[in-house]
Amino acid sequence: MSKWFVYMVRCKDETLYTGVTTDLERRVKEHNGEIKRKGAKCTQARRPVELVYSEGFQNRSVAQKREAAIKKLSKEEKEGLVEN
Repeated sequence: MSKWFVYMVRCKDETLYTGVTTDLERRVKEHNGEIKRKGAKCTQARRPVELVYSEGFQNRSVAQKREAAIKKLSKEEKEGLVEN
């Protein structure tokens, strides 16, 4: 069972935000302001967000490396991940 997830959410302005978490449902709620915890500043003005992509990993280190790799992709390449 995966403990860490890399995810992308699509904001209302069609931008994609990439992050890592151990709980996808909770994290999306945080981004949407439904839970009073830290949500990313860049998604606060772009709500609502929708989960459009996720990958599971066994540990944080591998998940963060994948997150960094995804963040280096072009918008078109990220959209390709979302479509598949």
